[in-house]
Parts: sequence; structure tokens; C-alpha cells
Amino acid sequence: MGKKKILNQSEAELLKETADQETVQKKAVAAAVLQPSKNKRVDRGQVYIQSTYNNTIITFADSRGNTLFWASAGALGFKGPKKATPYAATKTIEALMEKVKKIGLRDVDVFVKGIGSGREAAVRALATNGLNLFTIKDITPVPHNGCRPRKVRRV
Repeated sequence: MGKKKILNQSEAELLKETADQETVQKKAVAAAVLQPSKNKRVDRGQVYIQSTYNNTIITFADSRGNTLFWASAGALGFKGPKKATPYAATKTIEALMEKVKKIGLRDVDVFVKGIGSGREAAVRALATNGLNLFTIKDITPVPHNGCRPRKVRRV
């Protein structure tokens, strides 16, 4: 490799560099100040519990419906038919409660969807972990007229 050249900088260039570094530092401080506001305090929110035959998915949202945290039994490491058990739903709620307590969420409206076995256990786990449940609403889709019947068999 070749020799390194050392350039002599003028005072104006040095002042300009230090000013640039100061603005970068100010922006970094401003970004650090804004960081806690992302983890804003939320007093009231919504909990969506989707319980199927195969899995249980739980989503915490703010009062507008924007997702804050979510977890599923499969994401916690349960495999196969164990994902849809009440025990897996309870463990999913416990894992989420560690995150939820940091933002101060206390009052929730619960929306339950699906026909899996984890739905009742998830609601009970919410109550036992110290959340105030204001409403529990079942939003499972129900067919209003059902499927078209089979055609009549001709013999």
C-alpha cells in the first residue's frame, strides 16, 4: 500500500466539522427522547382472542384498534394439537402480560372469536392476571342461511 497523506485543515473546516457533529448529536438526543413516547402509556385497550381447533392467537390493541402486542401458542413453542389446549392459551396470556404491564394497560374489552378449547381459559387467564374486563363479546362469524343444500337424490 502507499503512504498515507496528511492534510492540514483550516480553522474554518474544523469549525464546520464540529458543527456537523453537534447537529448529529442533537438529532440522536432527540431520537432518544422520542423513544419512550413509542412505549406510550395506554390505560384502556382491547384484547382479541382467536381460538381455532389448531391454535390460539391473542392480540392486544389500544382503544382505536392499533395492535400493541400479540402472541400465539405456536410462537411460544407448542407444537401439533397441544397448541389448541387451554393450557397453551393460559401460557400465551402470561407471556403477553409481562409486556402489557410495562405500558400500564389495566382496563380491556375482550373480543373472542372461534370455537377452540382455549377461548374460555384465555378469558379466565386475563382476569387472574389483574386486568379489569369491561366487556366480553363473542364475534365468531355465524352463517346467516347456511350452505346451499345438496340436490335431491334420484333413484
